[in-house]
Amino acid sequence: MITLAILVIYALILTALLAYNGLREDNDIPSHPAGDKINRILIIGATGGTGLQLVEQAIEKGFFVTALVRNPDKFKIKHSQLQVVKGDVLDFGSIEKAVQGQDAVVSALGHKQFFGPTRILSEGTANIIRAMEKAGVKRLICETSLGIGASAGRMGLYYTFFVIPFILPFYFWDKIRQEQIISESATEWVIVRPSMLTNGKRSGKYRHGTGIGNYLWTARISRADVADFMLNRLSDNTYLGKAVGVSR
Repeated sequence: MITLAILVIYALILTALLAYNGLREDNDIPSHPAGDKINRILIIGATGGTGLQLVEQAIEKGFFVTALVRNPDKFKIKHSQLQVVKGDVLDFGSIEKAVQGQDAVVSALGHKQFFGPTRILSEGTANIIRAMEKAGVKRLICETSLGIGASAGRMGLYYTFFVIPFILPFYFWDKIRQEQIISESATEWVIVRPSMLTNGKRSGKYRHGTGIGNYLWTARISRADVADFMLNRLSDNTYLGKAVGVSR
C-alpha cells in the first residue's frame, strides 16, 4: 500500500508540474495577422502516422508538398505535387535548405526514445523555427499532445497514472520545452494537442478548443482527423498563438 501511495503521489506531482510549466489558455500570447495565401508547405515527421496522413491529405487539398525524411528511398508516396528531401531536424543545415521557398511548415515531429532524457522535440523544433525566421516563413502548425499545460490530466486516468509517469515522462517534459520554444517565436503558430491517436479513417467529426479530453477515461481521435484539423489551420486564424485540444 505504501508503494502504491508513493506511485500515485508521484503521478499527481508530475501532472501538476506538466500543468504549471506548460502553456495555459490564460497565457498572454499575441496572435498574428493572416499572411499570404499558402500553396507550398514543408511537412516534418512525414514518415509517422500523422505525418503520412498530412502528406496524403495535403496533396488531395492541392498543396505543393515537401516531405522531410531521413531516408527518401523508403518513402512510398509518389506524386507530381510531392518532393521528398533527405534531412534531420537536429541538422540545421538540412532544415534550412528544406524551409527555403515554403509558405508554411506543418510538424508532426515525434520519436520512440521514451525511456531516457531527450531533447529531440525541443531542439528539433528550435532548428525549424530558426530556419523559418531566417527564410521569412511565418505559419507553423505543430502537433504535440493533450496532457500538458491547461490540458494536464485530460488524457484520462490510464495515461495520468500509468502511461505518462512511467513510460513517457521524459517525452512529455520535452513537449513542454517544445511548446515553450514555439510560443516564444515570431511565427504565426498553432499548437495542436490531440487525444490518444488511432489509425481510424478520417471522419471530419471531432471537437476542438478548450476543455477537450477527459479526466477519467481515455479520449481518442484518428491520425487522419488530426491531419485534417492541422491542415485546416493553414487558412484559418482562429487559433493563432494558441494551444488547442482536438478529440472525437
